[in-house]
Amino acid sequence: MRVEARRIFRFSLTVSLALAGAYAFALPLPFLAPLFAVLLGAAPAPPMGLKSLIGLVFVVLITLGIGLLLIPALVYYHVSAVLIIAVGLYLSSYLTVNMGKGMLGSFLTVGFTLIPAAGIVDFSIAVIVIQSLVLGIGFAIICQWLVYPWFPEDSVPAATAGTAAITAAGSKWIALRAALIVLPPFLLVLVNPSTYLPIVMKSVLLGQQGSMVGARTAGRELLGSTFLGGCFAVLFWFVLKIHPSLWMYFLWMLLFGVYFSSKLNRLVASRFPASFWVNVAVTMLILLGSAVQDSASGKDVYKAFAVRMGLFVAVTLYAWLAIYVLEKLRTRRDSRDPASSADLESSRC
Repeated sequence: MRVEARRIFRFSLTVSLALAGAYAFALPLPFLAPLFAVLLGAAPAPPMGLKSLIGLVFVVLITLGIGLLLIPALVYYHVSAVLIIAVGLYLSSYLTVNMGKGMLGSFLTVGFTLIPAAGIVDFSIAVIVIQSLVLGIGFAIICQWLVYPWFPEDSVPAATAGTAAITAAGSKWIALRAALIVLPPFLLVLVNPSTYLPIVMKSVLLGQQGSMVGARTAGRELLGSTFLGGCFAVLFWFVLKIHPSLWMYFLWMLLFGVYFSSKLNRLVASRFPASFWVNVAVTMLILLGSAVQDSASGKDVYKAFAVRMGLFVAVTLYAWLAIYVLEKLRTRRDSRDPASSADLESSRC
């Protein structure tokens, strides 16, 4: 079997197995397990070992624990807490952009945003969210361990693609841009955390995606992945309604995973990079998982989906506008300082 075919089957089976297992074992926030399976399995590489998993869980607990410490400050000292969170978001984005610590930066961003927002409603909810994230990561990696021996990579390591160098000034600017994408949606969530909590997850995703795209392609990639993720969520929901069961949930996820993986591995031609399709899959899982939870609790699924999708689009439009305005401001600044023009060109995606 060709390595491309093995990657497609490995990705789709891992994601669908994580989804089915998370719901079968009734994990809290079960859609997080397949979500992490997408994020961790998108790269064509073997799964991490046991030591790496223990180290990752330890890092996650520390980074998310920062959010627990911020809850009292956010309740009693609003301005100071928001300023601390703003600085934390910048440092998290800087770790991702300048130091290549994408996973650490992502979890720090979640620790500074999602955990304090959940803790405002109830401290126990923040603890449950942390448990859900840790269990979701662990479950996704266990599923990778189960699937990988059946569809392994080639023994010869693939050459890693070189990335364009980003200057210090450029990386600081991009880190600031990513932080400003996440902060306003976080402030919106503080108005009603129980309703708008998925917005934080989407804004974190947009912040990561916004650090990789330029102003010219931001609208197409950010809005395109959001709209397409919503369309796939609607399609998934209606085909699942034909025969709603965990078995069919697994099979439909397997089919959708094959399509996403074909796009990721370029077996099906696409004009968009792999990051675009990762964000489509993650957006679909957030919307679909929230819809399943709404259905289980007796809420109006279609009304909740419409509200949630509208907020996702609004947050995405803001992210696009933020990227556009900040790039304009930087271009104007660099026109007065020709010496920094090289930094501008090297930091653009």
